[in-house]
Amino acid sequence: MARGSSGIVAGLTAAALAAVCFLAYQASANAPDSVAAPSAAPSGATPAPSPKPKAPKQPLAIPEDSDTGTRVVYALKDRRVWIVNDKEKALRTFTVMPSSVSPLPGVYPVTSRSGSIKGSDGVMIEHVVRFANVGDVSVGFSAAQDDSMASPDPTIKTGGVRMKRADGNALWTFATIGVKVVVVP
Repeated sequence: MARGSSGIVAGLTAAALAAVCFLAYQASANAPDSVAAPSAAPSGATPAPSPKPKAPKQPLAIPEDSDTGTRVVYALKDRRVWIVNDKEKALRTFTVMPSSVSPLPGVYPVTSRSGSIKGSDGVMIEHVVRFANVGDVSVGFSAAQDDSMASPDPTIKTGGVRMKRADGNALWTFATIGVKVVVVP
């Protein structure tokens, strides 16, 4: 009987080993991805630090390559303006509606201002702050007196960058002759 019992014990051991291997496979197949694999580093070794994640860019933050000091920053792609003080603090930011002519990226001084005039598209505008010329078209910020930000007729060559009246008032107060306007892509 000793021989028969050793066969039973061997069979039970093999079955137990197969069950343990099957359960181990099941556990590894269903383990979440967040469980780390064993390290190949020698025991006692300090793992290399993982790279620090970059802080997410604030969507309304002043563009990085927009010069320094007191300035108005105009981002063409974002259709957004920032009014920035000499301490690099954005005093105000707002969206704008550009017209058919835009200046190239660069630094421009405010060259002229007008209180209330008729725009080249026939709309009455106020607080016009001009800072660039593209060919024969003057480019500047303004607010429509009816507070609309509708895009001017794209078939007419205009350089008006329209904004809401409250934003136009703030820009008018800040952007006096000579203040820097930085245009970024």
